[in-house]
Amino acid sequence: MPTSLDLTARPGGSTQLFVIVSDPVAQLQLPTIFNDIFRRAGFDAVLIPMHVAAEHFDRVFDGLKEVRNLAGVMVGVPHKQAVLRHAERSSEMAAIVGAANAMRRDPDGRWLAEMLDGDGFWFGLGAAGYQVRGRRALLVGAGSAGSAIAAVLLEQGLEHVYLSDIVPAKAAALAERFAARWPGRISTLATPDPRGMDMVINATPLGRRDDDPLPFDLERLTPGALVADIVVSSSETPLLRAAAARGFRTHRGIYMLSEQVRSYAEFFGFAWALDRIGWSEDEYEA
Repeated sequence: MPTSLDLTARPGGSTQLFVIVSDPVAQLQLPTIFNDIFRRAGFDAVLIPMHVAAEHFDRVFDGLKEVRNLAGVMVGVPHKQAVLRHAERSSEMAAIVGAANAMRRDPDGRWLAEMLDGDGFWFGLGAAGYQVRGRRALLVGAGSAGSAIAAVLLEQGLEHVYLSDIVPAKAAALAERFAARWPGRISTLATPDPRGMDMVINATPLGRRDDDPLPFDLERLTPGALVADIVVSSSETPLLRAAAARGFRTHRGIYMLSEQVRSYAEFFGFAWALDRIGWSEDEYEA
């Protein structure tokens, strides 16, 4: 069994192909993570990033469905909603959120859509020892990832979520869609005011660049609040640096990504590869 990165491994005719479709792709860390796991586990598979613009997504995915050695598709922005058009079955969470970030072809040939963003965030919080039951959260960003996070946290007992988005109609539409399942526990805010919140979550792309503006006013944070950011960075994002400097507890996006690794592996049926190498979520949380 390989115990370190094996650069001599090369794809062959029996290699299982996984792809991750996104626009852009430069920020993606999953190809590096999974290809390292595949090599170390001796699993003949490869994950390839595919840079696909939104206007070409349907044509590309139609082609992917004809690739016989395609084992699965991971889906990044901005395609998480569009991919449901190609699903013949959807998990409960994908149906609730109206988006998916993973697709696999089941033995009967039909494509199953799953949404793992919310689980990744929730498991990351749990690993850090943070409980959500009975608490109030501000969620900034009502896109696919934000929607999934809101759904899972509400399902896990969050008392109330306040949604805010740069496009207010998007937050309003999400609140309306979720209201039937979680009545009285969802509100929208025209501006992202963190006052009185136990937890504040940035589910926007703000923070990928050091000169991005902060997604909300840190001066209005309530003492003791947790500040979480889903932006994955090799170091703390500007938001988390600023929050930590003010004495607030922070939660990095890498925790969500690390937990998603196992969720993806379980969904695609190769969790055994993680077990074989003794993989731990801590490997990518430095």
